[in-house]
Amino acid sequence: MDNNVLPIKITNAQRAEVLTQALPYIQKYYNKIVVIKYGGNAMINEHLKEQVMEDIVLLSLIGVKVVLVHGGGPEITDTLKRIGKESVFVDGLRVTDKETADVVQMVLAGKINKSLVNKLQIKGGKALGISGLDGHMIEAEMKDERLGYVGKITNVDVSPIMDLLEKGYIPVVSTIGCDNEGNVYNINADTAAAYIAGGVKAERLITMTDIEGILRDKNDHSSIIPCIDLKMAEELFASEVISGGMIPKVECCIDAIHKGVKKVIILDGRVPHALLIETLTDEGAGTMVVADMKENE
Repeated sequence: MDNNVLPIKITNAQRAEVLTQALPYIQKYYNKIVVIKYGGNAMINEHLKEQVMEDIVLLSLIGVKVVLVHGGGPEITDTLKRIGKESVFVDGLRVTDKETADVVQMVLAGKINKSLVNKLQIKGGKALGISGLDGHMIEAEMKDERLGYVGKITNVDVSPIMDLLEKGYIPVVSTIGCDNEGNVYNINADTAAAYIAGGVKAERLITMTDIEGILRDKNDHSSIIPCIDLKMAEELFASEVISGGMIPKVECCIDAIHKGVKKVIILDGRVPHALLIETLTDEGAGTMVVADMKENE
């Protein structure tokens, strides 16, 4: 935020008008589950992080059942660097040996998870942090021997999350998994969020990232595609409009739709209060993925 920019002053009447316009959306999402996958620049930038926490607490206080699923790749990389260990990636996934798996567990389930819980509570929320290890919530197996302890999800038991929601908590979930031999796996946060959203029968999965959404032309930031369905996604893959790092993100969105999530949003986490814009206004932000555009209309 530019410190030289003065805050916009609005009257009490304007505040009331804003709240009135939000009423239909508050009614729409009341008592519904929304899963938010949190990562990217929105997690790195402290000012944006504060706003994301405010948005989540506000949604919770108006009756939305929010589940926060988080990653933490940059912090893992930074911690590995501090202990003199280089991060190696294959096909965009971090090669994870035993030592790296220990660091992933420490950073995700420890530092980041508890930091987010603390920030939510400071903002007036009621949050509780859990990891995929708790109650064997996320079970996994080795995805590819080349990657080491990078996990492919075999089962997700969402009952711990549902228990927390029932008691009024915001569950904050770190995406590490385990198997019956006690191995710990590094799980892709987008993939975990898709499984969790499907398991809790979420009204929406919102995946926060550091791009505007799906762009028709990657060099034109105004060419954002506001909504796609599964058929259109196939066409965009074939024409390579969806390419590079956007491929796994959209694949996870499609997985979530197949698992029963009604709508998935790829949201630009760099936009201040993007969560509130997406959930409580007509404007929206980012790209929405649905099963069928005609049914959505």
